Amino acid sequence: MSEQHYFKYTISVILAPMLAVLAIWFVYWVEINFHINLNSHGIYPRKVSGLQGVLFSPFIHGSIKHLYNNTIPLAVLLASLFYFYREHAIKVLLLGVLLSGLFTWVIGRPSYHIGASGVIYLLVSFIFFKGIITKYYRLVALSLLVVFIYGSLLWYIFPIKDGISWEGHLGGFLVGLLFAIVFKTKIPTVKKYVWEKDDYNEEEDVFLQHFDEDGNFIEKLPEESKNNISEKVKIIYHLKNDPTSTNKL
Repeated sequence: MSEQHYFKYTISVILAPMLAVLAIWFVYWVEINFHINLNSHGIYPRKVSGLQGVLFSPFIHGSIKHLYNNTIPLAVLLASLFYFYREHAIKVLLLGVLLSGLFTWVIGRPSYHIGASGVIYLLVSFIFFKGIITKYYRLVALSLLVVFIYGSLLWYIFPIKDGISWEGHLGGFLVGLLFAIVFKTKIPTVKKYVWEKDDYNEEEDVFLQHFDEDGNFIEKLPEESKNNISEKVKIIYHLKNDPTSTNKL
């Protein structure tokens, strides 16, 4: 599979982030416009009624700041997921939301857990670990970029601050790591130059034959060219009798 075929732009690269961002902002607009609070539809651990939050919690946010902080990372990471890992993007997103939500439901504190942060941790974890596992230079570069921008998020998988669902963060992080290991990704075939191949022989390289041991360039024509020149170029001598000459036969 060539790199051009593998990293191919599709409409999903724009459509998926756009729909996700519109969805979370629309839900918040509904809450503000109709003066309602949807927090009770978030994940409430170990209660059957709290299972609804596995599906609904990523769309619910407690404040405009909470919503804004999740918007840009969600858009950037979803675009990266659908561009670089489009073969797994839908599975990672849907199964990731489900499994990380269930994880939160099992271990979470008795409170409503809301927000798209768990999805963001899922995407950061998957993109980072998957790039490292593949060892493909472009995906590794993406992994390093992700950890450079969002590496500080790692601290929030631990209970270091009240009011933050570290359980949801931890669930997303672990599920992303799991998916990075389980989902097998085809990487583009890396083009090898002649000198990178195992059977490469320097002595047979026509280009290197134009250099001497000290690295000086030598004008060297192939044998075929020499033969052609010798065949095409003929020297003909014409002798003329000199009337003043005293030589006699």
